[in-house]
Amino acid sequence: MAAVDRIMMRLIDNRLVWRLGAVIAALALVALAVSQQAPQTSVPSIQFGVGSAKSGDQMSTSLQILALLTVLSVAPAILILTTAFTRIVIILSFVRTALGTQSIPPNQVIIGLSLFLTFFVMGPTYERINKEALTPYMAKTHAISFDEAVHRAQGPVKDFMLKNTYEGDLKMFLEARHQKPKTREELDIMSLIPAFVISELKTSFIIGFYIFVPFLIIDLIVASVLMGMGMMMMPPVVVSLPAKLLVFVLADGWAVLTHAILSGYS
Repeated sequence: MAAVDRIMMRLIDNRLVWRLGAVIAALALVALAVSQQAPQTSVPSIQFGVGSAKSGDQMSTSLQILALLTVLSVAPAILILTTAFTRIVIILSFVRTALGTQSIPPNQVIIGLSLFLTFFVMGPTYERINKEALTPYMAKTHAISFDEAVHRAQGPVKDFMLKNTYEGDLKMFLEARHQKPKTREELDIMSLIPAFVISELKTSFIIGFYIFVPFLIIDLIVASVLMGMGMMMMPPVVVSLPAKLLVFVLADGWAVLTHAILSGYS
């Protein structure tokens, strides 16, 4: 509980709510651009279809609104695949499986803790996006255009993903599309995202292996002791589960695991 309290206090100190507002405002950036590009003073009628549109501007606005709705629908996938959420939730799931506690902690706790740890890890990245892209665009003077804001917002995300992507995985996707970028700015984000996801899966499974090893040793010891005592009818899990819980608690497992996850992104 003390480790969780420290994490929550750290989140509050870093103004997590303000950062979440910046992320939501970034999604609203697209809607603001659509409203500013529309030449009409009143709300235009949405016409889906080229034939029913009375002008090119009306058709363009309709397509932009449709694109906005599409982006909002895939926002959860973007949050999962371009952040630390994938690695964190898999590692926590491995811990629960290795302990053998089945549905304890519940899925809601695993997802919630993974989400808050993700915001904690992604805090510096979101701050850069807010400072370099969102704030200049949202200013009254509109110091930068919408396209420039989108371009600037990709920079911090690319830097984060590149730091946690294996070179071999990235090279595989670049060769598949016959791309040879010389700088980070030339790197296509559509090639970087799948490489990043595969690297996160690989890293989380490697960590999961190390998590399973000590618990597997406990299971083998308990099974050997029960067999040596002639208690072959007693399921080993009846004895091994309390033993694994005791070892995990004495080792302050949740704090150690959380520290290891955060250190991997430092």
